[in-house]
Amino acid sequence: MGFIDEPFRLVARLRRGYSTSVLSEQPRDWTIRDVVAWMTDDLRKRSVEGARLDAELIVAQALGIDRVKVIVEGQRLLDPQELEAIRALFKRRRGLEPVAYLRGFREFYGRPFRVDRRVLIPRPDTETLIDVALERLRGHDLGARVVDLCTGSGCVAITLKLERPTLTVDATDLSEGAIAVARDNAQRLGAVWNVRFAAGDLFGPLGPPRRIHDLVVANPPYIATGEIAQLQPDIRDHEPRLALDGGEDGLVVVRRIVAEAPQWLRPGGALALELAAGQAEEVERLFLAAGFDDVRRAVDYGGHERVVSGRVP
Repeated sequence: MGFIDEPFRLVARLRRGYSTSVLSEQPRDWTIRDVVAWMTDDLRKRSVEGARLDAELIVAQALGIDRVKVIVEGQRLLDPQELEAIRALFKRRRGLEPVAYLRGFREFYGRPFRVDRRVLIPRPDTETLIDVALERLRGHDLGARVVDLCTGSGCVAITLKLERPTLTVDATDLSEGAIAVARDNAQRLGAVWNVRFAAGDLFGPLGPPRRIHDLVVANPPYIATGEIAQLQPDIRDHEPRLALDGGEDGLVVVRRIVAEAPQWLRPGGALALELAAGQAEEVERLFLAAGFDDVRRAVDYGGHERVVSGRVP
């Protein structure tokens, strides 16, 4: 009911003090503020976190304006075409499709990355991985060679290249669809020189192992298979399982990367991995067992140990 269909008219007009007896005589007169308020209320009833932000972003996307204008122009009346555009997006959000997929992009490290259901949505937690990678490259980033595994949208590989333009970056992903999205992002954001994307399993597309790289970085699948069903529906039902499922304990892919990375890193080169909260201690042990030294943990914006990194001797 409501904005999705005709009865939604009643809510706004009652809020303005109209009697129900004149409702049928009144034309539609939805303002931006009315629609945002109704969608916010509806999403909250569905236990959606950040309901108001979602509503504002949906309106902004449908109208082709930024979120500030949604707030500033709250009293503006919406025409039928605008209402229909908002309605179409909102129906998808009602089905718990992530807002990033509705908008077609997500901000990461200050840049807009194209996203769709072929790739995991970039998250602020992963910006910690960027910070750690840049720190590990400090002092020898000129002409350094980087490998980004499980690249997805390409947000890590592309961000590192744009932050340190002299890098040479190779990025791989098991999904052909993800590689297509990553290449598109690289083209749009101007990160095509010395950045190569290839579909395949981890280091496989790079050929025989060569100890010539300064950094291997990855945001691998790290959710335990048995925990997938407990994820928020937005994630569980819409984001690619291939990018989420880390096997029985969540560390199947992580173990492979830690074991194989020393064959690709030059002496002094570093490995940095994003992890789930609670995995850092075990992964630190894996690093040490594989011969890494200078092993460190890094905390994300929420206070969780999110990244483990180390160097090969």
